[in-house]
Amino acid sequence: MLRMSVRRIVSLACDRVSPQLCSMSSLYIGLLCAMAVLAGSTSAGASEVQEFTLANGMKVLLREVPKAPVATVQIWYKVGSRDEVMGRAGLSHMLEHMMFKGTPQNPKGAFSRTIRKNGGNDNAFTSQDYTGYFENMAADRVGLALELEADRLRGLLLDDKEFQLEREVVKEERRMSTEDDPQSYLVEAVFAQAFQQHPYHWPIIGWFPDLNAMTREDLQRHYDTYYVPNNATLIVVGDIQVKTLLPTITRLFASIPARAVPTHPIPEEPEQKGERRILVKRDAQLPFVLAAYRAPNFKHEDSYALALLESLLAQGKSARLYRSLVYEQKIALAVGTDHSLLQTDPQLFYCYVVVAPGQKVDAAEQALYRELDRIKQEPPSELELQRAKNQLEAGRVFGQDSIFRQAMMLGQAETVGAGWKFEDSFLDRVRRVTPHEVQRVAQRYLIEDARTVGILVPTPPVQPFAETTGGTRP
Repeated sequence: MLRMSVRRIVSLACDRVSPQLCSMSSLYIGLLCAMAVLAGSTSAGASEVQEFTLANGMKVLLREVPKAPVATVQIWYKVGSRDEVMGRAGLSHMLEHMMFKGTPQNPKGAFSRTIRKNGGNDNAFTSQDYTGYFENMAADRVGLALELEADRLRGLLLDDKEFQLEREVVKEERRMSTEDDPQSYLVEAVFAQAFQQHPYHWPIIGWFPDLNAMTREDLQRHYDTYYVPNNATLIVVGDIQVKTLLPTITRLFASIPARAVPTHPIPEEPEQKGERRILVKRDAQLPFVLAAYRAPNFKHEDSYALALLESLLAQGKSARLYRSLVYEQKIALAVGTDHSLLQTDPQLFYCYVVVAPGQKVDAAEQALYRELDRIKQEPPSELELQRAKNQLEAGRVFGQDSIFRQAMMLGQAETVGAGWKFEDSFLDRVRRVTPHEVQRVAQRYLIEDARTVGILVPTPPVQPFAETTGGTRP
């Protein structure tokens, strides 16, 4: 529901176009999944990842997976909402939309139309830390996708009229995804309170005043600054041959000049000195509780125990929160957690509760805290922890069944600074976590003074004005 992981990115990958095309993109994601099944697992003939760096600084990651004649092409840029400034929130996401508006060689609409005509699908995604683009197609058409990506990296057209039209599309997207979604609205408010100085404060899609103030010149500056080969990672996974594909990549991308990417200081979020609370009253079906705690990312050893704590609390119907709040107490309809391990900067560990009809919000919130306190007071058993480790490992292993997911995992780890080899060490570090380490990180991070709480309180819908028979309006 609230995850911003690779799985979440895939589910949100249809956010760049009109609502009509978004529904078409759902079909594309279905095709993508079918291709993923065909591609098979790494145990069936997949090679190791091969890394190259072009003369202009572009990193290239290639992996041969000859199970089926398909491949995924992805290009990841190290720029997201984290790299924006106050007053221009949403710039990276807006530029993602504009990347499909054409170049001198391929006019508006030609990119996706060409991919579709060749039996593939394409889309894009923006996060706090990166912006990515992908094409999934038959392996013998990979060169076409590479040509198109190289072309829009060289010379994107940023027409002001197209920008004005696309800005309205993004504003409508914001209305649908946030303004008209009470839970998403609350999540956005919680992040804005949890991060008051760090740029994780503002939403990826931006706020309406920022979108209204944005100009074509802002987009051009953003494109010129961050869309350079030395700020990108190109990934191709599938039924390819590295020895024949690498010369093609070099021919298409190596001549694109590098430019220095400016460094800008990111303010470190100061230590939180007490609980912060947000109350949102909206027309909603059910109350919703979100408790977010400041927590480290992959750079800190504690993050691996936190990953297991997340699994212990909410992964599956045998997890603690589901078993207690949903099954036993029947105080919640749904529960969940998330720990943003692969982020450039430390993020949040949060828990949420969808309160059951007829139950009190305060009672559900306190029931959540009791479960968190329980693991602080007594470590999980070896058996319970092993089950959580098995779940994490199974998720990682099954993720390798998809060539798209393989590329996504490589791209995300590489782009946030963990390095694409992160997955090689992740499971080993998780396996070493002890029950007492899980208890210790719960005691250290799940504390009231570092907590930001959001409460969604449903309000009765506003009744439309109705005229009585024979009456007149005042």
